[in-house]
Amino acid sequence: MNDHAPRPVARALTMELLARHDRPGPRYTSYPTAVEFNEASVTPEVYEERLKAADALGDAPLSIYVHLPFCEHRCLFCGCHVVVSPDHSRVAGYLAQVGREIDMVAERLPRRRALAQLHLGGGTPTYHAPEDLGALLDHLLAAFRPTPEAELAVEVDPRVTTAAHLDALAARGFNRVSMGVQDFTPEVQRAVARIQSAELTEALIRHARSRGFSGVNVDLIYGLPRQTTAGFERTVEQVIAMGADRAAVYSFAYVPWIRGHQKKLHEEEIPGAALKAELFALARERFLEAGYEPIGMDHFALPDDELARAKREGRLRRNFQGYTVVPAEDVIGFGISAIGDVRGAYVQNVKKLSEYAEALGAGRLPVERGIVRTADDELRRHVIHELMCNMRVEVREVEARFGIDFARYFAEDLARLAPLEGEGLAVVSAERIAATPTGELFIRNLAMCFDKYWREKYEKADKPVFSKTV
Repeated sequence: MNDHAPRPVARALTMELLARHDRPGPRYTSYPTAVEFNEASVTPEVYEERLKAADALGDAPLSIYVHLPFCEHRCLFCGCHVVVSPDHSRVAGYLAQVGREIDMVAERLPRRRALAQLHLGGGTPTYHAPEDLGALLDHLLAAFRPTPEAELAVEVDPRVTTAAHLDALAARGFNRVSMGVQDFTPEVQRAVARIQSAELTEALIRHARSRGFSGVNVDLIYGLPRQTTAGFERTVEQVIAMGADRAAVYSFAYVPWIRGHQKKLHEEEIPGAALKAELFALARERFLEAGYEPIGMDHFALPDDELARAKREGRLRRNFQGYTVVPAEDVIGFGISAIGDVRGAYVQNVKKLSEYAEALGAGRLPVERGIVRTADDELRRHVIHELMCNMRVEVREVEARFGIDFARYFAEDLARLAPLEGEGLAVVSAERIAATPTGELFIRNLAMCFDKYWREKYEKADKPVFSKTV
């Protein structure tokens, strides 16, 4: 049997399974998750120490994330940390501030300047004029040199991204672009306050290809207000016809207690659990029929794409930028709210523009909070990320890497996993834990069995902390 062949798709998930397992849970872009970050664990001084340890690794490549938070308009589905400002003059100094932070970190990494991954996220990075964005990138790329195979990626909103933006990015070596689509259905777009035509999106994809972008990713969201199977199916088919190399099909995180603007959505128009699961199963079926391979819990990639090759070779990873193939062990974050992962510590910058400017003006790294991982955290992080990336955990590999007896160490976790195995969501043996095809749709639930923080703090919480898993 070919372990890497696309999984079969079952559209009919039972209501009993959905009722039992569609529950709040983390997405595991990190472990411990961001709700564990605190101000006491990681201070600017702690970050200084971690950067010093990172610099000792010399030429080991880095991954860099730059958060450019500004948007001209608010999309009601958005769960990102953004600053809505139609008046560009109000935020003119931000890029210079990011440049100052780049200088401060570079000073602390005199021997470690190789860059294997650069990701511009937001917000909307192309909110900024092409010449201004280009100047920031020139500054960054003068401080950190890309390796020959470096991945330089940018998130764009087709509504505000011009050919000149893509030209400026291509001129500086950018080779991947991710475009938000969500759903092309007009009724859905009106409900979430994001009007974007398929024609506009396709034109931008064509221009990106003409400028040498080797990878195009399209983001979709299922579970949005007014979505139907027919409308979402049309959207998926349009994305396939546009020739996207990758597609991310995200579950809508309806968290109005965290994102107050989501209260403007009409809750009665949001699909229920059964329809939401069918929307994802439908998208999965269509992408697999078109030749895409499933990547992790919610991504699809053409067979010759880097993500698909990495999955086949067991090299797939996961960080705050999503699924990745980049071998960088340390991630540096620049900009407000940006999260880094440096020498065993998650490090997050302040979230307010005023506090960011104040810290930089005082010559202080703008760190607000984070967490230093324990040995137990590192072990569980590895197991959870193996599940999230490769849908399986090789028990002997974990035992050899961490020097443990898996069955003894994870006795409570395996006991929690047993009922899910009994329901056909996983296959557990002394050698391997693997999700079944149906279990892949509940991979977050399987991962939660190994999450010590979840069971100790959030499983029985009075109010939900995370979005639902399906």
